[in-house]
Amino acid sequence: MSKTGDQQPADMEVDSSAAVEEKPAVRFSINVLELMREAQMQHGLRQSDYTRYRRYCSARLRRLYKSLKFLHGRGKYTRRNITESTVTDVRYLHIVFYMAERAWSHAMEKKTAGTNAQQRIYMLGRFRKAVKWASLFSQLCSVKGDSRTSLEAEAYASYMKGALFFEQDKNIEAAMINFKNTRAVYEELGKYGSIENQLLCRQRIEEVEPMIDFCSHKLGGSSLQAHELLDTANDLLKAKMEAVLSETRSQQAASMTEFNWLGRRFPITNAKTRVSILKAQQLEKDLNGSATESIAADKKLGIFDKIFSAYHDARSCIRNDLASAGNAENIRDDLNGLDKAVSAVLGLRTIERNQLLVSIAKSKFTKHRDEKNERITKPEELVRLYDLLIQNTMDLTDLVSSGRNKNEEENSFIHEYELKGLAFRAERCFFLAKSYSSAGKRAEAYALFSHARTLANSALQQLANSPDKALIQDLKSLSDNCRSNSCIEHATGIMEEERVPLKLSKGVSTISLHDKMKENKYLLDILESYESAIGEPNTKGPCRIAQFPPPFQAVPCNPIVLDMAYNAIEFPSLENRMKKEKKGLLSRFWG
Repeated sequence: MSKTGDQQPADMEVDSSAAVEEKPAVRFSINVLELMREAQMQHGLRQSDYTRYRRYCSARLRRLYKSLKFLHGRGKYTRRNITESTVTDVRYLHIVFYMAERAWSHAMEKKTAGTNAQQRIYMLGRFRKAVKWASLFSQLCSVKGDSRTSLEAEAYASYMKGALFFEQDKNIEAAMINFKNTRAVYEELGKYGSIENQLLCRQRIEEVEPMIDFCSHKLGGSSLQAHELLDTANDLLKAKMEAVLSETRSQQAASMTEFNWLGRRFPITNAKTRVSILKAQQLEKDLNGSATESIAADKKLGIFDKIFSAYHDARSCIRNDLASAGNAENIRDDLNGLDKAVSAVLGLRTIERNQLLVSIAKSKFTKHRDEKNERITKPEELVRLYDLLIQNTMDLTDLVSSGRNKNEEENSFIHEYELKGLAFRAERCFFLAKSYSSAGKRAEAYALFSHARTLANSALQQLANSPDKALIQDLKSLSDNCRSNSCIEHATGIMEEERVPLKLSKGVSTISLHDKMKENKYLLDILESYESAIGEPNTKGPCRIAQFPPPFQAVPCNPIVLDMAYNAIEFPSLENRMKKEKKGLLSRFWG
C-alpha cells in the first residue's frame, strides 16, 4: 500500500507551461523546522521507527488530497501537477513537504534495515526523490512563502542534498557545503524568536555537526578547497538570510521605544533608527558572547565593520529627523541627545576595535620569522596604533563631557577613560623607546623607558581602587618591562662607550696606504685549476664566474711632444715668391 502511495504522485513536477489565470500574490508562512520536528517526534522517529513515519506521511497526504479535492482520477490515474499558480492554499505546500518527508523516511528505512547492492540502488533512488521534492518545496516557498519560510525551505533542501551526496560517497565536498549551508541558516535563525524556536535550531545544528566533521575527516587535505567553495555557496543564501533577519529585527524593534546610555534615556520615534540600533546591539552580543574566544580575529574585525555601518545608518536617520524637526525644541533636544549617545557608543566600539588591532600586532611583535616569512610587527606600527587610541580616547571624553549637567555615571566614565588614555600614553612611550633602541640610540631609549615607567606608575596609583584588574595587571607588567629595558639600555650604552677607544685605536693601527681588499678568485681566472667558484653550500654569496664590470687595467699613454725650439728659429723671407699686383695708370697718381 505504501509503495503504491509513493508512486502515484511521484510524477508531479513543476509545469511552467500550464496556462491559468493570474491571481493576487499570497504569501504563506510555515515554520518548516517546527512542522517537521513535531511530525517526526509524534509519529515514530522518537523510537527511530521510519516505517511508521512513512505510513503517517502517506495517510497525511491522502487527507490533504481529499480536503483540497486535489484527486488524481477515479479508476485511472491522471497526473496533476503542482505549479506556482496551483498553490492557492498553504496545504499545497504541505503536500510537497510531506512527499519529500515520505521519500526520505523510505530511504532511511531501507538504510537501517541493512542493504545489499540492489536495495542500495533503491535507497539512493528514494534519496533522489526526496531531493526532487525538497527542491520543488524550496522553489514554491521562494515564490509563495514569506522570507523566513523561503529561508527555512532552502535550508531543508540543502540538508536533503547533503544527505544524498553523503550516502553516494562520491562528492563529499558538495555534501559538506550543503550541510554547512544548513548549519549557517539555523545558526542565524536561532538568534531570534522564541526559546522553543532557538532550542529547535540548536538541536538541528547538533544533528548536522557530526556529518560535517565526518566530511572534513574524509576530505583530509582538500578541506581548504571545500571551505573556499562554501564561501561561494554562502553568497547565494546571504540575501535571503539578510531579508529574514531584517524582518525579525523590524518586529523586535516595534517594542524598542528608547535608548539607554550612562543613566539617560532617549526616545526613538523613527522605525529605521530602531532597526539599525537593534542590529548593532545584536552584533555586539555576538561579539561579546560566551563563544567570542573561538572567533578568529579577522571575523571579529568584520563584525566591528558591520557594527560601525549600523550605527552610521542610525546617525544618518537621526540627522534626517533633525533636519525635518523644524523649531520644536523638545524634539530637537531629544534627537541631539540620541545623536550624542549613538556617537559615544560608536567611539567606544572604535576604541575596542583598535585595541583588538593592538593585541594582534603585539602577538606578532615577539615572533621570529618562520618558513612562511610571516611579517613581523615593527615598534613604529604599534606607536601609530597607540596614537589612534589616544586620539579616540580624547574625542570620546570630549564628547561625553560636552554636556552642561553631567550625572555621576558620566563623570565616572570620563575619569575611567582619562586613566585609559594615560595607560595608552605609557604603552606608546614604551614602544617608541623600543624603536629608538632598535636604531642604536641608547640615551634616547633609556630616557623614554624611564618616562614610560613614570606614566605607568602614575596610572597605577590612580587605578588603585579600580575594578578593572586586567588593566592594572597590564600596567604592572609594563612597569616591570620598562625597568628591565632601561637597565639593559643603560648597560649597553656604557659597554658601547667603553668600546669606542678600542675601536678607534684598532682602526688607526690598521690604516695603510695600500688597499688590502679580499681577493676574489673568479672562474675565468683559474681555468687551469679545479677550484669551486660557487662557494660553500651553506653560504648565500653570488657565484664568482667573471668579474663584472671588468676591473680597470693600466694602458701606456701616448707620448707628449713639447716644441720648445719654435720661437728660436729664423725662417727665410718668401717675398720674392709672392705674386706682385699690377697697377694701372690712374693708380700710379692716386696711389
